[in-house]
Amino acid sequence: MTTRQTQLPDLWLLSDARNEDSLDRAIAALPPGSAFVYRHYHLDPATRRARWDALLPRLRAGGHLAILSGSDDEAQGWGADGSYGPPEAIGEAPQLLRIAAVHDAIEIAHANAAGADAVMLSPVFPTRTHPDREALGPERFHALSALAEMPVIALGGMDYERAREIGWNRWAAIDGLALKEPG
Repeated sequence: MTTRQTQLPDLWLLSDARNEDSLDRAIAALPPGSAFVYRHYHLDPATRRARWDALLPRLRAGGHLAILSGSDDEAQGWGADGSYGPPEAIGEAPQLLRIAAVHDAIEIAHANAAGADAVMLSPVFPTRTHPDREALGPERFHALSALAEMPVIALGGMDYERAREIGWNRWAAIDGLALKEPG
């Protein structure tokens, strides 16, 4: 594992049209040194860039990684710490973290071959993002995670309780992120 891989945060927040109204509060509540993946596919390109530019100073102030869903060139041009996308889009920019979105063994194999720094494996549990996709469940999630040659970030119906349930510290959420850990 590279130094970049071992220093990946445990908690990841993804943006989406669903969490736009609560996004500023969610970023403010993130523990220092978390990660944020900016997707916002619902916006036109100019508005999407303007929203990124407005969020970036807040992410930097919190010590968060700022990952852009897009190409390496776009991530570099926007001042992101990394890029996020399908395994076949993983580039070779050594200065960026490259996070691959994966859902099965074939995509994990592609991410391994591409040298991704991490994979975001989903959906672990049922989720509104993929209502028609069967959830992996804990057993299948662990079996698929074992195929990855890099850190795995659990996504899909995740919160602190479910992360403990599957015994996984590194996880991500969109609108299911419970920022305060239950007591």
